[in-house]
Amino acid sequence: MKRILEVVGFLLLLWGVGGLVHEWFDGFRMWTVVDKLSWFDGYEIYANIVLAAAGLALVVAAERSGRTAAHARGSGDS
Repeated sequence: MKRILEVVGFLLLLWGVGGLVHEWFDGFRMWTVVDKLSWFDGYEIYANIVLAAAGLALVVAAERSGRTAAHARGSGDS
């Protein structure tokens, strides 16, 4: 489960940051997920910020869940 959260979080973070780079510098066209959805017309920057923040939160949550699981097993590594 930790690996799935890490992968999904990394993809969300990558899409969010790639979308922001595309909006600001007109680069990374391949990584624009929000730009392809018509619901966010006019709000692409905000949606990309939320996408990147959600991805970062998932990566941090995955890391913390892995640490607490290792601590519960008594491995002592943190």
